[in-house]
Amino acid sequence: MARSARCAALLTAGLLLLTACGGAADDAPAAAGAAGAGYPVTLHNCGRTVTVTSAPRHAVSLNQGSTEILLSLGLADRLAATATWTDPVMKGLEKANAKVRRLSDNAPSSEKVLEQEPDFVSASFDSTLGKGGVAPREQFEDLGVPTYVSPTDCTGKDNSGDGDGARSTALTLDSVYGEIRDLARVFGVPERGEKLIAGLRARVTKATDGVDASGTTLMYWFANSEAPYLAGCCGAPGIITTELGAKNVFDDTHEEWPQINWETIADRDPDVLVIGDLTRKSQTAESAEKKIEFLESSPVTKNMDAVRNKRYVLLSGQAMNPTIRTVEGIERVAAGLREFGLAG
Repeated sequence: MARSARCAALLTAGLLLLTACGGAADDAPAAAGAAGAGYPVTLHNCGRTVTVTSAPRHAVSLNQGSTEILLSLGLADRLAATATWTDPVMKGLEKANAKVRRLSDNAPSSEKVLEQEPDFVSASFDSTLGKGGVAPREQFEDLGVPTYVSPTDCTGKDNSGDGDGARSTALTLDSVYGEIRDLARVFGVPERGEKLIAGLRARVTKATDGVDASGTTLMYWFANSEAPYLAGCCGAPGIITTELGAKNVFDDTHEEWPQINWETIADRDPDVLVIGDLTRKSQTAESAEKKIEFLESSPVTKNMDAVRNKRYVLLSGQAMNPTIRTVEGIERVAAGLREFGLAG
């Protein structure tokens, strides 16, 4: 859609300030022109059909996980903006990330997103493009902006409750690879997608080689010290646990991130604590430092076996979410188990 037409649509919808539509038409990025080979691209995504008629040139990615895939595919020049970050950008992507405007470390308003005049909007979580998030997918689609949500957050998962959802089936890395393939197709770089997937597969093979952690129990703590969010059976931590042959002490719950009391945690007494080291500031005990300080001072937790023996593995929040950095999680937990003599 031409800049003037897009601005008119946004104004009609009452979603954008008049000043956001100022400027000459030649300020806009170069138009894609004809659809080109391979277009239109049609995807079946989280219960919706998404059609992209040409390669996006002014996309907005609303979660760090989605952004890091796009940056890994060499698409920084096609990103108008990003938002919602829990950690520093993945190692190796710093220069590419510095070229892209960050709207907010948390969820931005829909008006702020629309000011970027996006031609494609992606997100890692259903909640980001749902009620209470940035805006429902329909709001963007009614303006002719295709949207995409990572299949890792909808395949075999029920997000209808008040929490972070519950999984009926265990997540696998195939869903992560599927997201890479989808986004690579949308942006017209399928060969880059396959190359990225091959690299991730090779890293998993190397990290798990010779590791047999059967009999070793793990617990994953994402955030919050008063009512901690811990990993259930079947999300990204489930991928890590399964790849290493270990056991999650809370694999009896299918909730993504159930809040569990410390007395129950101490009673299950895992061998290793996998701790989220987040840089955001929306919950208590976000950083690993604060989490460890709590664990070693609380009378409920300080006598846990893992705490007494300081068997901690620190992970970024992104490594504990279903993203390309879940592979980083596999690598780091495997290295920790080797260090603790628990890798078989």
